[in-house]
Amino acid sequence: MKKSLLWIVVLILSISMVAAFSLYGCKAEEAVEEAVPAEEEAAPSKGVVTVLGTWGGDELTNFQEAVFPFTDETGIGMAFEGTRDLAAVLTIRVEAGNPPDLAILPNPGQMYELAKDGRLIDVSQFMNMEELNQNYAQAWLDLASYNGTLYGIFYKVANKSLIWYNPSAFSAAGYEIPTTWDELIALSDQIVSDGSTPWAIGFESGPASGWPATDWIEDIMLRTAGPDIYDQWVNHEISWTDEAVKNAWEVFGGIVGNEEYQYGGSTGTLTTNFGDAPASLFTSPPGAYMHRQASFITGFFPEGLVAGNDYDFFPFPSIDPAYGIPVLGGADLIVVFNNTPEVQQLVKYLATAQPQEIWAAKGGGFISPNKAVSLDAYPDELTRKMAEMVVNAEVFRFDASDLMPAAVGAGSFWSGTLDYVGGEDLDTVLEEIEDSAVDAYK
Repeated sequence: MKKSLLWIVVLILSISMVAAFSLYGCKAEEAVEEAVPAEEEAAPSKGVVTVLGTWGGDELTNFQEAVFPFTDETGIGMAFEGTRDLAAVLTIRVEAGNPPDLAILPNPGQMYELAKDGRLIDVSQFMNMEELNQNYAQAWLDLASYNGTLYGIFYKVANKSLIWYNPSAFSAAGYEIPTTWDELIALSDQIVSDGSTPWAIGFESGPASGWPATDWIEDIMLRTAGPDIYDQWVNHEISWTDEAVKNAWEVFGGIVGNEEYQYGGSTGTLTTNFGDAPASLFTSPPGAYMHRQASFITGFFPEGLVAGNDYDFFPFPSIDPAYGIPVLGGADLIVVFNNTPEVQQLVKYLATAQPQEIWAAKGGGFISPNKAVSLDAYPDELTRKMAEMVVNAEVFRFDASDLMPAAVGAGSFWSGTLDYVGGEDLDTVLEEIEDSAVDAYK
């Protein structure tokens, strides 16, 4: 890399101080400004690409460092504006005719809206599609497309289809990793028979309480109804009272409806914060043995634990063999508003393995869907296993609640899960969610 480094401006603005829950369970951070001055004898700037996204803190630092080689090589700068209220800020900017060059969206929902309104650039116009088809599974290209046109590139993925456990505790008790739902239930029963508790679960998250429960149901829907019915459910093409939806909730109820399965019973599940829940896996003796949560949860584990030694995971197992082991998750994707040469160069660079491997090596839960990213780039075996699941998944689906209208996905769905765990009749719960969906999807 050249010694001369041109880094124009990194600007983080408009970060909401409301404790709103984001896809990864993060809270808002204070706005800060950073500027890295150009060194003497820097090459002349060829322009600045503006980027709007939600990243701040370590995420933004890692993204900056991933872009440094591009900036140094091309002389093209980048200005990053960060906000936790991305949907609102981006909508205002677009409507005012002042969109950023790029936006990094936390899910494809807004991308579909923007593409429908003709606001986005078709990236296949300038990307090497042969290379993209080679490096990204078709599922990722389909998710980043609207009406058959590619409008985005997925960059950073969170794997949600994981069950965490303490290998030492499992070994000491003689427990084996389950590979099917029946084996998972049999293991849960064995743990209860041994006088212990199988599951550490926490659905409390302040105003966002209930979101961890929706992830359970989404994983189960993919494994009992399959991806096609899952998509119909997301789009409200089937009712919440449909048998496929009800069945997924009943399977979920097999866990949360059993007081002996849950650390602290259903009351503990409802009142324990999602970030505090896994702590019981690491007590002596263990308070519980398993915890279902996304890849980011390791950031909430007690300090000093060693990945692969003190904690590990296994995939959320198959329920109906016909649907295998799909991956549920979230991901950030890059979309383009202004088709300039500088923008094209930066997007092409970001779609390559180099910047993604730079970030991957820094850890922090980064997973790339790019097959060209070497698994050796990840800092530990656990992250490599999570990345393999994502890259090799025959079926990947986004968190359903993030794609639904907010009144449902972040409203009646969340609250309905809490009502159900609390003992409310399932038919009543589903009818109430359906009533809200009828209005929300109009």
